[in-house]
Amino acid sequence: MKRKKLGGVAVVALPFLIALVVGLALFAVFRDRLPERISGHFGVDGEADGHMGAIWHAVSGALLFAVTGVLWTVMVVKGKFYGRSHRLLVAAGYAFVGFMGWLLTAVLLANVDAAEDARGQAQGVSLPMWQIAAALAAAAVAFGIGAALAGLTPVPAPPAGAAPTRDGARIDLADGEVAGWARGAGGWWMPLLALGLVAVGAVLLFTSGWAAGVPPLVLGALLTVFARPYVVVDRRGITISGLLPWPRLRVPLDRIETATSRDINPLAEYGGWGYRIRPGRSGLMIRSGEGIVATLVGGRDFAVTVDDSATGAALLNTLIDQRQAER
Repeated sequence: MKRKKLGGVAVVALPFLIALVVGLALFAVFRDRLPERISGHFGVDGEADGHMGAIWHAVSGALLFAVTGVLWTVMVVKGKFYGRSHRLLVAAGYAFVGFMGWLLTAVLLANVDAAEDARGQAQGVSLPMWQIAAALAAAAVAFGIGAALAGLTPVPAPPAGAAPTRDGARIDLADGEVAGWARGAGGWWMPLLALGLVAVGAVLLFTSGWAAGVPPLVLGALLTVFARPYVVVDRRGITISGLLPWPRLRVPLDRIETATSRDINPLAEYGGWGYRIRPGRSGLMIRSGEGIVATLVGGRDFAVTVDDSATGAALLNTLIDQRQAER
């Protein structure tokens, strides 16, 4: 790996590595002064209302920063992020670490020397809500540090020919002819995930109460709506709907400058699947593979993975030409 690229990787991974080492070091220092089960969840009044094993607190924090750090680094280094988008994404990683690192540390320190009951659970532990504000302040400071460090390393430049052009494919339409294009964009995993969440929510609803069962039920219901998304391209622009008329996602035609079809790597380019928002881009990622990428006014990209995307993109370019000719 070239030295400059290695330096860029180090800048992205640095906050996650620091948080991992510091978290484990603090746990090792205070291990003998922690209850067997620390207070790990707090209500809006700041009083503890849930407990977890002290070792699990350290392990879960380490896993959070290790896994997220690897994924974030791969996304930034392998993804197609250039210029300002690259710097913002690096800085966002620092902000995430600043926020979560502060909260996890605050929880750990709040449990130091806490009294234990007969079951080894911490007693009398509280976490004032001003800690949330402090965590947000830490995130803001970390964001600034990340942005500054990202500016000290070479920022990837778009490859030659990556800039959007107006010479994309078109579909021949006669004067006054109206055309539309529609295609299902569903993958196999989303219906299974939605069904699994609904099942888990139903079980938790009867075994653990509404507080545990309602969140997965609601999330499963929302995923069910978009389990088989439907993409439409017409004179209104791009419309994405699910099994129900609402909610739906629409990108008006007058906001689109040009469109193209290309292979999309959701993990590398968008950080995962589902509806994603990243610096300079957003979109609905159902699977890897071909998709429509629309360049919007202002330079942002909107993408949706769907089969036969070349036809959809070509029709969009034709409709954009017609719109401009009518002005």
